[in-house]
Amino acid sequence: MSTFEAYESYDALGLAELVRRGEVTPMELLDAAIERVEARNPDLNAVVMPMYTEARSRIRSGLPLGPLRGVPFLIKDLGLFYKGFATTFGSRIYADAAAEHDSTLVKRYLQAGMVIFGKTNTPEFGLTVTTEPQLYGPCRNPWDRTRTSGGSSGGAAVAVAAGMVPAAHASDGGGSIRIPASCCGLFGLKPTRGRIPAGPPHGEEWNGLSANHVITRTVRDSAALLDAAAGPSAGDPYWAPPVDGSFLEEVGRPPGRLRIAFTTTPPSGLPVDPQCVAAVHATARLCEELGHIVEEAAPAFDFETYQKATVTIIDSNTGAMLSAREAALGREITAGEVEYITWRSAESGKRKSAVEFVQALQTLHHTSRQVAPFFEEHDMLLSPVLLQPPVPLGFLDTQSREVRTYVQRLMSFFGFTGLFNATGQPSMSVPLHWTPDNLPVGLLFSAGFGQEALLLRLASQLEEARPWKNRRPNLSEKG
Repeated sequence: MSTFEAYESYDALGLAELVRRGEVTPMELLDAAIERVEARNPDLNAVVMPMYTEARSRIRSGLPLGPLRGVPFLIKDLGLFYKGFATTFGSRIYADAAAEHDSTLVKRYLQAGMVIFGKTNTPEFGLTVTTEPQLYGPCRNPWDRTRTSGGSSGGAAVAVAAGMVPAAHASDGGGSIRIPASCCGLFGLKPTRGRIPAGPPHGEEWNGLSANHVITRTVRDSAALLDAAAGPSAGDPYWAPPVDGSFLEEVGRPPGRLRIAFTTTPPSGLPVDPQCVAAVHATARLCEELGHIVEEAAPAFDFETYQKATVTIIDSNTGAMLSAREAALGREITAGEVEYITWRSAESGKRKSAVEFVQALQTLHHTSRQVAPFFEEHDMLLSPVLLQPPVPLGFLDTQSREVRTYVQRLMSFFGFTGLFNATGQPSMSVPLHWTPDNLPVGLLFSAGFGQEALLLRLASQLEEARPWKNRRPNLSEKG
């Protein structure tokens, strides 16, 4: 490559430091990132909307002197708005819906000095845990091109795993940061509910289930980007408890002797692949070696009622999105314009009554009351992120009319992450295990409400004990 060849050797903070020292320019970093996207994206399909001209224009206009000045960055094509560019939500019905404003989070990334130069692949409306939308096609896992990259932030994870960027924006309504991070061997933190604002168009997303943040290669990048993004904005309905100092300062601090519970049984009770079970036991032993108190335990709650309530919230939001698009288009949307699973979700949502919707919200609040006491006796809960290593592409077919089979397959793949969207607690996927055939298996650590600092301390301790930064997929293999 003709531009900055050492680009992939640095994380986001490392690149920003080079810019501060004058050893490389933001334009040189952007050129290096674009070269890698152009070379690798045709095989992987992570970046679906290049914004190169816009990015170069911003650099020429002068970047803010923020902590991440000059770092190339990608945003997910779902939820966030960048003025003048479409946010498609991975759907054909939004393909030409150009934004008229920037999201608050986009403004904060830009104020930090980051250079947004494209958008990443996502499933339609973020409704599944694989990234294979009809609009853009499948996003392929760089560890094995025949496998899923996870979802719904699959494009973000692949872009980071393939060295296109050191960090990428992601969002998580049921595991959509943590699942792709697990599938692609990366670090992914879902923050506490209300930590990062969803404005200006939304006070919350999916009625508080969804949170925005990033997927990164290093723990410190995740912390630095949380510092850049966190904090309330005017009009927010609520926000997370404020923290003393910065999240970046927590990286490297001793976490103390933590009380860590672990489980290998998902709330659904479904079987878990032996590799995922082995990953938990190995990580539990590592935590004991690091001086923590480890025991097998898990919070008790009414899973079936919680699951039904979650589906009601998601279906209602999907129905509302289709209705909003119909109003904007001035016509009805037909079944063939969206994927079949999306259509079924929207139709179900439109049939829900206001009473059912309120009851679902009350159920999720009750679930939080059931789970919270567990985290008064334990600092962390450790589990697998997923019930299986990354499944083959096509395993979760959102065009399938066999809805029962689709749901069974969905439930056989994920099931540990969603609880912490319902409770609003912070939760992270840590890349500590690979299968014998070199597929990543992420470990899920979840903590009490507002306890991102504790998670970051533990994550940095684990990162030091079992370094993963330089474990990369072989991009020359087509899988």
